Amino acid sequence: MKIQSRKVLFRYRLSLGFFILGLTLSGISALPLELESAILDRWFGMNAWITTVHSAIHETYARLPFFGYGTDWLAFGHFVIAAFFILPFVDPVRYRGVLYIGLVACAGVILVALICGPIRDIPFGWQLIDCSFGILGAIPLLYCLRLVQKIERHA
Repeated sequence: MKIQSRKVLFRYRLSLGFFILGLTLSGISALPLELESAILDRWFGMNAWITTVHSAIHETYARLPFFGYGTDWLAFGHFVIAAFFILPFVDPVRYRGVLYIGLVACAGVILVALICGPIRDIPFGWQLIDCSFGILGAIPLLYCLRLVQKIERHA
């Protein structure tokens, strides 16, 4: 029984660790936006949307560099959110509520993308890419919740 329990806990921590890593990498990616948009613009050639985004970031940072501070805080927010998932990583049963909050946040990603995207003139395809982050984030959280039930039964 104990070996089964350890395997379940290992799968749980691996899945939640993947989620935490995703949040952290997403935060890190918010820091060098000008460089990232330049790379994407080079890779995809003259894609109208990517070129527009890169030009806007480049021009804004050149004239008003303090605007980048907003994405610094966006990155920080990702790091703080990731840190909250350390609690259920350590004690899955006691802190499973954090997983439910994470699922609500994943649903919120989809809502924000579909509501605010059109208001901000974001192309629909890019709104769907943003929605995919909410969907992809929900998958390991749902799996972790299922594993928490098994952990609780074995305890």
